[in-house]
Amino acid sequence: MRRLIGIFVIGLLSFVFAIAVGAQNFVPPTQLHLTYPPLQHTTTSDRLFFIGTAPKDGNVSINGKAISRTDKGHFAPSLPLQLGENNFAIKYVDSTGDRNSERQINIKVLRESRITMPPKDFGFVKESLLPTVDTARQPNERFCFDAIATPNSTVLVRIGDLEIPLLPRRRNIQLPPNSSVLTGNNEATAESPSGYFRGCTTFEKPSQLGQPEYEMRLGDRVVKQKAKGSLEILSPNNIQVAEITAIAADARTGASTDFSRITPLPKGTKAVVTGKQGDWLRLDYGGWVRKSMAKLEVAESPPPSIVRSINTKRVSNQNNLWTEVTIPLEVPAPLAITQGDRVFSFSLYNVTAQTDTISIDPESIINKLEWVQTDPNKVTYTISLKPKQQWGYKVRYQGSNLILSLKHPPLLTSTSDNSQPLQGVKILVDAGHGSSEDLGSRGPTGYPEKDVTLITSKLFQTELQNRGAMVIMTRTDDSDVLLEPRVDKINQEEPTLAISIHYNALPDNGDAINTSGMGSFWYNPQAEDFAKFINTYVVKKLNRADYGVYWNNLALIRPTTAPSVLLELGFMINPVEFEWIIDPQQQKLLAKTLADGVTEWILNAVK
Repeated sequence: MRRLIGIFVIGLLSFVFAIAVGAQNFVPPTQLHLTYPPLQHTTTSDRLFFIGTAPKDGNVSINGKAISRTDKGHFAPSLPLQLGENNFAIKYVDSTGDRNSERQINIKVLRESRITMPPKDFGFVKESLLPTVDTARQPNERFCFDAIATPNSTVLVRIGDLEIPLLPRRRNIQLPPNSSVLTGNNEATAESPSGYFRGCTTFEKPSQLGQPEYEMRLGDRVVKQKAKGSLEILSPNNIQVAEITAIAADARTGASTDFSRITPLPKGTKAVVTGKQGDWLRLDYGGWVRKSMAKLEVAESPPPSIVRSINTKRVSNQNNLWTEVTIPLEVPAPLAITQGDRVFSFSLYNVTAQTDTISIDPESIINKLEWVQTDPNKVTYTISLKPKQQWGYKVRYQGSNLILSLKHPPLLTSTSDNSQPLQGVKILVDAGHGSSEDLGSRGPTGYPEKDVTLITSKLFQTELQNRGAMVIMTRTDDSDVLLEPRVDKINQEEPTLAISIHYNALPDNGDAINTSGMGSFWYNPQAEDFAKFINTYVVKKLNRADYGVYWNNLALIRPTTAPSVLLELGFMINPVEFEWIIDPQQQKLLAKTLADGVTEWILNAVK
């Protein structure tokens, strides 16, 4: 699971039956075979698909009911699940009815509730008592105490010198997981669970309040239990400043990786700590970062920095041209970046402008640079760009100077006969997954995604090289390459484009039989146009189904040094599309079509 961080589509399914061998050595099963689910499986889904294959001359049934199969013998039906234990028997009988040919696979599936249920006995669900980790908040900041306890009881919490009653929560809105967008089930549901309690209050004075103690009464029965975490109210006279020590700190909207990412903070950024929650720090501009990515010191609050002159210049490195924007500051400030159509904007927090002079290099890609003091401690800069396509950017602090680098379009040096139109272009191709440690998704026969991504990527590499491109591969064999070195490779190489090749799967409640097609994923707006273009291009040229284009928070498309996309070229779990995926002739055609699409997009984007 280590290489799946940030990914909820790629390799989402943990298939368990196929042998992890190279594609050239893969031997399809000759008898009844189940790829997914495992023999014992736990899920919160209300249905589940069963992916597998069996000899085509025969019949397959699940719990006595015949299921449909493709002409190759593959199957992928979705069946409903009841809460609790579900047992399934998959049975194969050949067309002659010979009992010696019968095969059966038994599967036990446990469907759990999406919400935590109240305890069956008298007491609390310990993990529900807030705070679950040590937490710090500002004076007069609202804090809510939650508990899941025996229904119809009376619940209160004692903390400091306060006694706070907790009232039953009559309705509990359950949001669907992010992956629900991919299965068309993206709707909130209203639950009415009994046993959910909440009480909120504020604390005026700074203090170490310690662990709150919860008390529950039902008749003459009483139970008390402390929360795992303690609560502190921070003092305005004891200010802590966090300085970012990571190259780029992963900033979030809340205190866990469940919350959305915002602009990473460059090394050296300083901000006042306004809250704490477990291993996370809340900074004064609103973002949260891990404690491990910063160092703390007790100090006076860094003064709002003054910003004056701004200059730009053209520089060259990594065989790329860049426009470098330098903004001198007194203190390295938090920032937030947005990209638009020919516009690059960023805001600096805890900053006040005294700007009178801006210098723009005529050889830069900047057409105009404007600024506005949007509030007393926030300055927003808007850069109008000459090129229609943005090709990448980097941000760093050099001392207290903010250095923003904007990549220029590639310089094409195609031959006179235009036989190699991509000369001067560097493209990074990432073959998804790899090795027995990371199979990715698998098809009905157990054939692993990691093998077909490598085949397609190598064919794609050859096609791009034939067009004159320099191609960087993250793997060329069945290596176990983790996500971090793949991302590092993109940042080190600073290619014109970064393309990660994958084949798709679905969450448990997906419809494997009726879901197919090409899908593209992007994160930074500079990659959106290419993601849309290449998806439409392949769909139309190869007459494939269109799964869609998605904004998604995936590790391989977060690098900012180049437009980076992840392509899901088809569904391994779809019994029909699987045969297209593993067809050698179709693989060659797909690679050529991808290269044609890349060429057409780049030639148009640099105009």
